[in-house]
Amino acid sequence: MSGDADVAVRIAGLNLHPVKSCGGIAVDEALVIETGFEFDRAWMVVDPQGRFVTQRELPRMALVRPTLRHADMLLRAPGMLALHLALDAVEAPAQATVWNDTVKAYDMGDLAAQWFSDFLGRPLRLVRFDPEQRRLADRRWTGPIEAETAFADGFPLLVASSAGLDELNTRLGQAGHDAVTMQRFRPNLVLDGLEANGEDHLDEIVFDTPDGAVRLKLVKPCARCSIPDVDPATAQTGHAVGDTLAAYRADARLDGAITFGMNAVIVEGVEAVLRIGQAGTASYRFD
Repeated sequence: MSGDADVAVRIAGLNLHPVKSCGGIAVDEALVIETGFEFDRAWMVVDPQGRFVTQRELPRMALVRPTLRHADMLLRAPGMLALHLALDAVEAPAQATVWNDTVKAYDMGDLAAQWFSDFLGRPLRLVRFDPEQRRLADRRWTGPIEAETAFADGFPLLVASSAGLDELNTRLGQAGHDAVTMQRFRPNLVLDGLEANGEDHLDEIVFDTPDGAVRLKLVKPCARCSIPDVDPATAQTGHAVGDTLAAYRADARLDGAITFGMNAVIVEGVEAVLRIGQAGTASYRFD
């Protein structure tokens, strides 16, 4: 960790994951909204009881590839005809459960349900987050900030560093494993300019955009499950990533959980646009 009070950073990557736990989209710019980035984790696959499902139990979800267009989202998967979903249309009101939160949502209809059920091999439905619903991140970590989130696990944004991935890949290579991409970790923002895993020690990041300042507060390390060991290109599972991280990424703040990346909340900047290459200033936490 640097001893300087501030560090210059640059946005090296911006990613959206429109359907929770399905493939991501690398984008050149992202609109900041109350729940994070527009369209990020706005849709979710659920079982017949409305409970979320993820790559933890269905690794093939990684093979569902979204494309966002002007008026619709296109979903593709191996062996399937493309599914088109209008961005401005939903069907019946519904409820959905993500972790311990049951929230208002909209069912996306029988065609979408059949598409996911056919591809993933069990009865499933697709829902969209109700924008009138306020789902708040855990106040134990956000303090006075009421941070809204859609279907993300718990926080509006996830931040990771390019150097952190480089460090992991160095260690994977030393152990005889192939390098991995940042897709494994599903961050919204990837930053250049930090030391390896330097995001662990940041307090806030400020980006001065033409739309005004975007200020993000990093509040909680991101504990890792089995998903980083799912190959996003093939959906094959392994254990090299988890085993390698376990050797050096136990985090005392989470009772020794294995972490990679930091969850962030939006302090200001709703309706501003972040872009690849955007420069920012990050401040360190001194607690």
